[in-house]
Amino acid sequence: MEPKIIIANAIKRERERAGLSLSALANKADLAKSTLSQVESGNCNPSIETLWAVATALSIPFSFLFEHSNPKHELIRANEGDEVSSKVAHFSAVLLDKAPINRMRDIYRIHAQKGEIRDATAHPTGTIEHALVASGCMRIGPSQMQEELNAGDYYRYPGDIAHSYECLSEEATLILIMDSNA
Repeated sequence: MEPKIIIANAIKRERERAGLSLSALANKADLAKSTLSQVESGNCNPSIETLWAVATALSIPFSFLFEHSNPKHELIRANEGDEVSSKVAHFSAVLLDKAPINRMRDIYRIHAQKGEIRDATAHPTGTIEHALVASGCMRIGPSQMQEELNAGDYYRYPGDIAHSYECLSEEATLILIMDSNA
């Protein structure tokens, strides 16, 4: 199944589970109803910003928007996986693994290019992000706690407050784990 169809089905499922109309969710996510309608019908490839806005408005982890089963083992090569790109920065993410329903943990491989800063809104209360730079150099974290990380550096910081990611080298690869006790 195509990623945009998986996402469309998941958004509809989670919207209905929350008891929200399309208009109500669009308003809560600060999106145009027509945009949300296009995403939910599988007629477009939504950006990271759009998907984060929907997940935040629904108070669900981002990974819930990727509705596929997790086998006991899975291999994802470096250039594989369903990539979602940003519309405001040279930033894309591949969900590598999502937590089972009873746990809140997602693992992403993020590719970034030098340029715009990727700002992230606060995730659900209690979310912690674990960042490990695989290559390149990045500045990561909440505004008062940003750190410059080089390949091999690890940084844990609160993800339940606004934070950002900035690629300082020409390109960088980041492994990001979002963990929540919610």
